[in-house]
Amino acid sequence: MSLTGELSGIVGQAFAAEGLAESFGRVVVSDRPDLAQFQCNGALAAAKFLSGRPADGSPAGAAKANPRAIAEKIKARLAADPLFAKVDIAGPGFLNLDLSDEALNARIALPATGANTGEGKTVVIDFGGPNIAKPMHVGHLRSSIIGDCLQRLYRLNGWTVISDVHLGDWGLQMGQLISQIEIEQPGLPYFDANSVGPYPEESPVGMDDLETLYPRASAACKADPARLEAARRATVDLQAGRPGYRALWRHFVKVSEAGLAREFGALGVRFDLWNGESSVDALIGPMIEDLTARGLAERSEGALVVPVAQDDDKKPLPPLILVKSEGGVLYGTTDLATIVERVRAYDPDLILYVVDHRQHGHFEQVFRAAQKAGLCGHAHLEHVGYGTMNGPDGKPFKTRAGGVMKLHDLIGMATQEAQQRLAEQTLDADIGPEERAGIARKVGIATIKFADLSNHRATDYVFDLERFSKFEGKTGPYLQYAAVRIQSLLRRAENFETAAPKVHAPEERTLVLQILSLGDVLAAAEDKRAPNLLCEYAFELAQNFSRFYGAHHILSESDLALRASRLGLCERVLAVLTQVLCVLGIETPARM
Repeated sequence: MSLTGELSGIVGQAFAAEGLAESFGRVVVSDRPDLAQFQCNGALAAAKFLSGRPADGSPAGAAKANPRAIAEKIKARLAADPLFAKVDIAGPGFLNLDLSDEALNARIALPATGANTGEGKTVVIDFGGPNIAKPMHVGHLRSSIIGDCLQRLYRLNGWTVISDVHLGDWGLQMGQLISQIEIEQPGLPYFDANSVGPYPEESPVGMDDLETLYPRASAACKADPARLEAARRATVDLQAGRPGYRALWRHFVKVSEAGLAREFGALGVRFDLWNGESSVDALIGPMIEDLTARGLAERSEGALVVPVAQDDDKKPLPPLILVKSEGGVLYGTTDLATIVERVRAYDPDLILYVVDHRQHGHFEQVFRAAQKAGLCGHAHLEHVGYGTMNGPDGKPFKTRAGGVMKLHDLIGMATQEAQQRLAEQTLDADIGPEERAGIARKVGIATIKFADLSNHRATDYVFDLERFSKFEGKTGPYLQYAAVRIQSLLRRAENFETAAPKVHAPEERTLVLQILSLGDVLAAAEDKRAPNLLCEYAFELAQNFSRFYGAHHILSESDLALRASRLGLCERVLAVLTQVLCVLGIETPARM
């Protein structure tokens, strides 16, 4: 249980003893830390409830209740509890609460845990979503970083997590590539309509070939309607199971996955499943038959659709297209079938889609169709949208030449910037070139990730490499450096005794309170799907430690018991800071 959860239970019992609902005892961290550590506003809500409750059947209701009088009764019950050092009433009936140092000492001595919100629950997190045959670029960054942070967070909080990269491997781009290769290399065995194989095991194209073929094919389809029609026919034939096209497509997938694994690996992002749209191909036919038989799918202008509009829609929502007039399926079809697959395989309580907020309309169509057809079981479906990563000019981040920047190149830029920053620092003298390169890589990735996650995911943000790579201010490298400093301090104290931390000074109290609030922050970040709350917490923790370190002796403390307690506090701060950085996907170097 979180600290505020524990306090809410205690204060709730005080309300219950006065004949009121325990829910009025909800305690939160005070928004005025200069006045109190915690606050409860339940007396005001309780008074409002009592004033509106009928008394003896009278339609006029009960006499108006006084919230301050209610707060006085609750205060009287709490004041005798040694848990509290202070119980005050402010304004019309706000309860301000401070815990005693003894209570803080007892709780900080216990091991830290996650928020424990997910016991017995399963979440599927769909993120990443790159397309086969295309290099990853900065447009894939936010989905990858936010999705990975969420999977780490949910796991820490006790959920069973299944993460799925959900590759784009089944749409028109596949038909464009197949038809382009057929134009350029018509003699390949994959294009013999009468052939059923076997086909060559080695791919006729590599990743470099695909990176040039796709733009060429896409441009040709935009310029020539006949060329676009050929790509559409190839897509339909691929989805229908034409052997040669399927064999060529499998080459695309295998070649692309190797490159994608490299890019995701550089970011430290891992997936439980490497499924794509094609993974549910066998489910599409039966699903469509079922929806048609139940009258949920209907014909519209030659296409098969599921109407999803509702009477209270503020603007018309088009139907979800299952099958186009020429016979091909769309993203909506495979997304719907993927819900069927996930419900059957994992029976999840929650399915999150970490995708650009501009796709919200698409997911609204899919979710409504799934709910209408009863395909989602008891799972809650949610689109976790995010804004755009922009350059210093406020426009979508691009190369200096104006093109879309590859993710590999962005990581290289951040690593190079980190190398320059590290050169400005006084590093340990015995750090060799190989270790220095590893540190630079970790700092570069921290620069990228913290820049992204420290902004609320729903907002656009400006990625300024120079600003976010600094070792001061609210940056990933600053937090890494803070953790490294604590590690260095503890290495110098390796022969000293440590003990459970205890509060002896205001700076220690502040740190202890923040460490004990970790469960609340983890729960709030989960509930709001908001990694930026973790970034704020880590930054505040590092700053609070810096104030503590500047105000008190640690290694030079002559009181051995006090020194042991402060070293124990250093250990707890390091453990919590490292854990939060790990949830953010940021590695902490051993030294810098």
